[in-house]
Amino acid sequence: MLEPLLIFVTVVEQKNFSRAAKLLHISQPSVSLHIQNLEKEFGNKLFHRSPQYVQVTAAGELLYQSAKKMITYYQLVQEQIDQLKNRVTGKMNVGASYTIGEYILPYLLEKYIKQYPLVDLEVTIKNTTQIMNELTGGQLDLALVEGKVQDTGCLISTFMIDELILLVSPSHPLASHPAIQPTMLHDHVWILREQGSGTRHYEDHLINHFKLRVKKSFIFSSNQGVKEAIIAGLGIAILSRLTVRREVENGVLREIPIHNFSLKRPLSIVQMKKNAINSKAVEILTQQLQDIATR
Repeated sequence: MLEPLLIFVTVVEQKNFSRAAKLLHISQPSVSLHIQNLEKEFGNKLFHRSPQYVQVTAAGELLYQSAKKMITYYQLVQEQIDQLKNRVTGKMNVGASYTIGEYILPYLLEKYIKQYPLVDLEVTIKNTTQIMNELTGGQLDLALVEGKVQDTGCLISTFMIDELILLVSPSHPLASHPAIQPTMLHDHVWILREQGSGTRHYEDHLINHFKLRVKKSFIFSSNQGVKEAIIAGLGIAILSRLTVRREVENGVLREIPIHNFSLKRPLSIVQMKKNAINSKAVEILTQQLQDIATR
């Protein structure tokens, strides 16, 4: 757009057509043609030419001063547009299951929010089934859930591996054992999460795997509720290690290993395939989460 003016300004500053052509990486005839076209357009001579020198005319000097301002302003606008392309703005709806939403996501978002303060972020925390329903219903841009996700309409990638552990109160009979055999889990009261929870899937798996006799069970719809129930002595439970780190360190909960058995599950990023073209805000958060998996 500004090529003729840029060539003109270069000739003025170099005071030579050949040097201007060399500096701009174009031929001298091309430089001459652009200058001739400008002179026709303005109806005035822009240079006094001789074999020894090129001297700008009064009209040329006027055009030079204006052209310099135009080029500077154009470059400034171009920089601003480039910055605008790279700005991360807009609204992003992220859904997370309880373990991720309450114990992982706040720390993951700290860096993101500092880097991209113009993003309007809304986080929904529910159980895995509810979050997946909202994702497939188009209410979420991104879902972060626990356990295996089986949906052919989704793009799924693991960003972290989570371990579930058996927990009891310090006063519980099992608390005196450094580790237990699976048979020692018969006839206990269990504190369970609700159906649809990612944690509940693994609780049921453990109980069914060892064909445990369950004396009684209580159902709580949050990790915090399960923790408080264990502390109160209502029963035993399994929870993510991530959710009980402080309580175990402080001694209000006791972790009991099960001989030759562990429960691990993927924590996954889930997006709808039909929404594969995402906003820059979603792309960057997804990339930051995927980077965790490579650490």
